Amino acid sequence: MIIEEWSRITGKIGADILVIDMPLLDTRSKPDSLVGKFISDIVLQILSFVAENEREVMRIRQAEGIRAAKLKGIRFGRPPLDYTEDFLAAAKLYHNRSITLKNAFTAASMTRSSFCYHYYKLRDSGALADNSSSKALN
Repeated sequence: MIIEEWSRITGKIGADILVIDMPLLDTRSKPDSLVGKFISDIVLQILSFVAENEREVMRIRQAEGIRAAKLKGIRFGRPPLDYTEDFLAAAKLYHNRSITLKNAFTAASMTRSSFCYHYYKLRDSGALADNSSSKALN
């Protein structure tokens, strides 16, 4: 992709590229010289190859690290939330249609979206299983 983009910028658009810390990649120098463009293209090819190889090595190392961590029992992702008594009480009342959604998330000291996310997660796990109420919500 780097080489394609480089060719598009220098060829189709006709712009020059200057890499400040790498003078060999300066397309401004000797614009009519095939040697200058040839050297720039070769250096770009080599740098692209090295970058792609390094990226592949990084992916392999990352996969090995993840595999080793999982073998050690390390859990990835966000830690599970311990529901507060306020949330559980509000969720049960909301589930039984005793309070409104606004009163429920206010009582639980949560935002509406957080309350709904955790409420539905709790409901779907069966923790709020009250057969008559569950049927009403579905």
